[in-house]
Amino acid sequence: MAKEALFTDTSKASGLDLDSPSPTPNQTKERQPTPSTSELSGSDGERGYDTEKNPFANPAVAEHWREVYEKSQYECRHVYDPTLTWTDEEEKRIIRKLDWRICLWACVMFFALQVDRGNLSQAVSDNMLDDLGLTTNDYNDGNSIFRLSFLLAELPSQLVSKKIGPDRWIPIQIVLWSVVAVSQCALTGRTSFLATRSLLGLLEGGFIPDIVLWLSYFYTSRELPVRLSFFWTSLSVTGIITSLLAFALLHLRGVNGWGGWRWLFLVEGIITLAVGLVSFFMMPASAVQTKSWFRPNGWFTDRELGIVVNRVLRDDPSKGDMHNRQAITFRRLWQALKDYDLWPLYIIGLIEFIPSTPPTQYITLTLRSLGFNPFTTNLLTIPYNVFHIINLLLLTQLSERLNERAYVALLQPLWTLPCLIALRWWPGVIVDKWGTYALVTVLTSYPYAHAILVGWTSRNSNNVGVRSVSAALYNMAVQTGSITASYIYQERDKPLYKTGNQNLVIINVLVIFVFLFTKFYYVWRNKQRDRVWNAMSEDERIAYAKNTTLTGSRRLDFRFAH
Repeated sequence: MAKEALFTDTSKASGLDLDSPSPTPNQTKERQPTPSTSELSGSDGERGYDTEKNPFANPAVAEHWREVYEKSQYECRHVYDPTLTWTDEEEKRIIRKLDWRICLWACVMFFALQVDRGNLSQAVSDNMLDDLGLTTNDYNDGNSIFRLSFLLAELPSQLVSKKIGPDRWIPIQIVLWSVVAVSQCALTGRTSFLATRSLLGLLEGGFIPDIVLWLSYFYTSRELPVRLSFFWTSLSVTGIITSLLAFALLHLRGVNGWGGWRWLFLVEGIITLAVGLVSFFMMPASAVQTKSWFRPNGWFTDRELGIVVNRVLRDDPSKGDMHNRQAITFRRLWQALKDYDLWPLYIIGLIEFIPSTPPTQYITLTLRSLGFNPFTTNLLTIPYNVFHIINLLLLTQLSERLNERAYVALLQPLWTLPCLIALRWWPGVIVDKWGTYALVTVLTSYPYAHAILVGWTSRNSNNVGVRSVSAALYNMAVQTGSITASYIYQERDKPLYKTGNQNLVIINVLVIFVFLFTKFYYVWRNKQRDRVWNAMSEDERIAYAKNTTLTGSRRLDFRFAH
């Protein structure tokens, strides 16, 4: 048993490399002599904590990780306790507390992001383009410049966040972009419009991987996708709230000689500025740093603190091989960039959301073209946001229950494909006012797979350094796809956008094939490693664990989730 404790199940993530720590969420089980078929399927198989799932049960292994944590100056190292036990009920209470303290505020901060990056579509419903003398192509240029700036800021922002800590960097980001958001109330034309779009992109870029990094300090890898689904649910909640706000604020057109859209930018920018300022006091750097002058008692008792820290480390010991103010080195960055086994997920991120982006971006303009006034238009966007929330939560829960990523996430392109076909070839588009509204509402209510994909990328990174970079790279791929999507609908193609919708159908079909390829690729890679690993003797496996310099998903004993 002492030897067996050095390894994980072969269907799981890597065990414990005594030179290069790179375990994963699934290392908590001891190796069985022969893996079962289900274990080779890429499923995780981990459940709640019990004493048999402690990767630190072997004293030699526990001491090795203690040395790793001391060397890295991991901020929670003094709470590390390989012998600590707790009940399921205690863990459930801890998770509920984390959800209220950590996840809820993460959703509030995402609300601030979505308000300032998403209110442009509401502003244009109030004739903003006409007021500023802008065309549809100018609108597309603004969206593309925003996304390009957002993309370029992703990786630098992640590097800054890892250096100074997301608890400091994220509030700074929110405050800075809120100032720019408020300034949009003074736009004068194309130049100022494009300049503010660029500044917003640069300041907001990296926020999402930064917040995912912060959440990973408190949640296990199995819990993270569900929390991310709550996180992205706030996107749709924001859509509902801002639609109601827009309904009220756009009625201010003419007050002080301003268009209603100017009041929209001013008021909503002030709201997000308040969120940014409060965030400085709501984001502890780690579980052991919740006590401060304004929070003298902290959030956890000593026992709760031990559970919070040790449950995360037992899920993934590598989360302690860097402290939260440690910069990512060029070597770690290069390792993450050349990890080709993550490239299929980046490709999915690149094309997955293109088919749904133009109809979502143009929904307010589409509704205006159907004859709805600006106020009714914003109210009519509420139903698709409600359905979007429901479908997102159901999809993520389904993925967790089935422990399946690829086939469940595939439901998104399968949902949008028939809607896009109808949008391109149905003769009643625009002609049938309410039929068109129903079609666009169903299309934009699609089950959003983003939370599954972010969690999938994190899981297959299998190393805290790689995970930090891969989150940014995946998001950069998504933003690149969004830039492409901004040019699908062209001025010359309006109002039916037949050419654009036909292209969306083609891309949607491609997305389906890429999902299937990714599924079979990871199955093939796991079987390829199984053949080599199963052919090794026990002594050879022990020697590999002690001597390999490979880390993350490059390790022979790591298995990819799919």
